[in-house]
Amino acid sequence: MSRLAAAALVLGAVAAAQDLKLSAESRRPDPFGGIVAADSAGGAVLGESLRLASARGNYVSCHLAVLLPDGGDYQLRVSVPPRSGLEAGLFREWFHRLKAGGAYYPDALVPVDSGYSGHLPDRDNRIERQTAQAFWLDIWIPPASPPGVYDVVAAVSSGGKSVARKVQVEVLAAVVPPEDALSIDHNSYGSQWLAGYYPSAVRAEGKFFASPSFFRLIHDYHRLFYEHRGIFHQLGYGHGGKVGPEFAPALAGEGRKRHIASWDLYDRHYGPLLDGTAFAQSRRPDQPIPYVYLPVNPEWPASFVNWGEPGYEVEFVNVVSEMERHFREKGWTKTRFELFFNHKKRYKAFPWDGDETRFPRDYEYFREYRRLLDLAVPKDSPVRFVFRTDASWTMEQQFKELAGVINFWVCGGGMFSWYPEAVPLLKGRGDIVWSYGGTPSVDQPPVHVATGVARAWMWNIDGFVRWLTTDPGSDPWFNFGGGDTVLAYPGDRFGISGPIPSLRLKVERNVAADLAMLKSIEKTKGPASVRTAVARQFNGTTPEQWWTPRPPLAGTPPQDWSNDDLDKVPQPDRDKFDHLDPDAWQRVRNYILEQVKERP
Repeated sequence: MSRLAAAALVLGAVAAAQDLKLSAESRRPDPFGGIVAADSAGGAVLGESLRLASARGNYVSCHLAVLLPDGGDYQLRVSVPPRSGLEAGLFREWFHRLKAGGAYYPDALVPVDSGYSGHLPDRDNRIERQTAQAFWLDIWIPPASPPGVYDVVAAVSSGGKSVARKVQVEVLAAVVPPEDALSIDHNSYGSQWLAGYYPSAVRAEGKFFASPSFFRLIHDYHRLFYEHRGIFHQLGYGHGGKVGPEFAPALAGEGRKRHIASWDLYDRHYGPLLDGTAFAQSRRPDQPIPYVYLPVNPEWPASFVNWGEPGYEVEFVNVVSEMERHFREKGWTKTRFELFFNHKKRYKAFPWDGDETRFPRDYEYFREYRRLLDLAVPKDSPVRFVFRTDASWTMEQQFKELAGVINFWVCGGGMFSWYPEAVPLLKGRGDIVWSYGGTPSVDQPPVHVATGVARAWMWNIDGFVRWLTTDPGSDPWFNFGGGDTVLAYPGDRFGISGPIPSLRLKVERNVAADLAMLKSIEKTKGPASVRTAVARQFNGTTPEQWWTPRPPLAGTPPQDWSNDDLDKVPQPDRDKFDHLDPDAWQRVRNYILEQVKERP
């Protein structure tokens, strides 16, 4: 063997001992030194260099992958250049083993300090023959950071040797607007699940419900989503109308004597959320939550047994009037308080559909509740009460027949896509319009997180709802169902007394910031021009292709439709959205950066 060949073998052995690789946020590492299958289109591999760019007041993000083919201990350290203003946040990516197929995908992000010490294979994640550990790197660019190009250095050390890589960050002069282009809502139900997710808090408190830890956890979930440019919604009552005591003031008396006896639990729960103090430590401006469910339902504050009787009206008006006065006296006037019904007739509690109403005869209940609400709330009240419905089957009919009754529409995205003419109709009369949908599972490219949010923006409506975002399943760590109902994981198993973010939530946050920039760019380029460019860059479509041609089914009575009928509705451009390449949103981001750089 020649000396050159021997030297090459030695260098190869050193290289095999350890390495540090980089990848864009859209290309997730796997536990074995490659890219996960869903993100590997185009032959993507981990690299040795990366350049990121952004306006100020924003995050840039990427993956770091520590590679130790022979295993062992390692230390990872990230440093930012002095006087840059940049701040680095490091998260260990948990590899979830999928129940279906057994593949591993990273999603839960465990916050760690720079100077993190680990071991491969990871003793906690327990992946056989694991040779790589992925980390999510968040780099915060404060609004006051000096524009320029900076090298953020990541270095891994193992066995007395070290490998360093640079993430080059270009900081632009522009600043991302703190105001969101639309609301991104993360829905949840009740709070009983907290006890199951945080056994250490239960043990520490003894009596967990209404303890300081209980309310702190609720506020922690709100903070997590708020810091990721989103909203957190908790519906506080069940399908039969039973209200959790932390979601409503305590009542006493009957008939004309029906009144609020105590605000204690309600104010402990909502006070910091409705005055904004819960968000005082955030990088975002602290402000009250923009939306909240009221506890009002057919069974609260008056029993539905008395529906249609004078006593029902009296009890309803008495209590809701007290709520209005309390909110006004507290100065809680920036939040929209939602009268919302979540029940369906098939749940056998009430004889009408409050949620996703299918039968026009049920509209009479909405009209009556509007009358009661108007009786309870003074016309000149500064408190913002809104009447919300989540619409699907008969939405087109509801838009017309419930005009002036409903003023907050949350519409199933599939059916709403048939009705582009609804947007100017509803917004023209001052109504709020959101769409709703699910969350893509982890075995889809992360870019799919952008689709529902971007579609709401493309449609020029006000928000998008993910219907459930806090349920990780019975065993998310080693037998994962895919994550289509979770974007925030319980941190208890990692010794963290609160929720931790998902990788997909980080991607969604970065998309939300991009949309805020697009809203700003529209002021000079015009909405039509910007939407045309975004659709083309994202998946080669036009804005019109983000709607579905009105199907013949829409002209027939909705009460005659079946789910099978809906599944058969032709969607000619569906493939362009179902099979996105991982870099689809990065092309949109590149367009944004080009527009920002053109500004004087």
